[in-house]
Amino acid sequence: MKTIYLVRHAKSSWDNGALRDIERPLNERGLKDAPMMAKMMHSRRVQPDLIVSSPAIRALTTAAYFKIELGVAAEDFWIRDEIYEAMSMTIVQLIGTLPESVETVMLFGHNPTFTDVANLFSKNYIDNVPTCGVVCIKSEAANWPSVSAQNSTVAEVFFPKELY
Repeated sequence: MKTIYLVRHAKSSWDNGALRDIERPLNERGLKDAPMMAKMMHSRRVQPDLIVSSPAIRALTTAAYFKIELGVAAEDFWIRDEIYEAMSMTIVQLIGTLPESVETVMLFGHNPTFTDVANLFSKNYIDNVPTCGVVCIKSEAANWPSVSAQNSTVAEVFFPKELY
């Protein structure tokens, strides 16, 4: 079974207007939520074979908390430019190119794309994946290129506010 975790980056700061969007860091809440959600995933014994992140600082920082907490090796931490400002089909195409040795992947990126991708696989409409929200998609596909709405479904969602 293939498992995909879509993780929206934690809350970011808008304090420095001189920064480009891709450079925005996490704010105070983001710096609290990211390690909390990573610890929650660890407590659920989630063990990704691969983490793939947007190059945006807020996504990379969020992903780094998960990498450390979940013990993911440096060579299994990838940055893919196409995740930043992606359309939902770009994410689906990216999933289709994952190595077959990978059974569980965590993707770190942005909205509205991640909410749109989650809804491609969800039987129940998800209005919004909040910052640092995690959506788990389980697939019965034999390989990554075969992952589709017909053989995959949202199995669980985890939102930070549920943990407070």
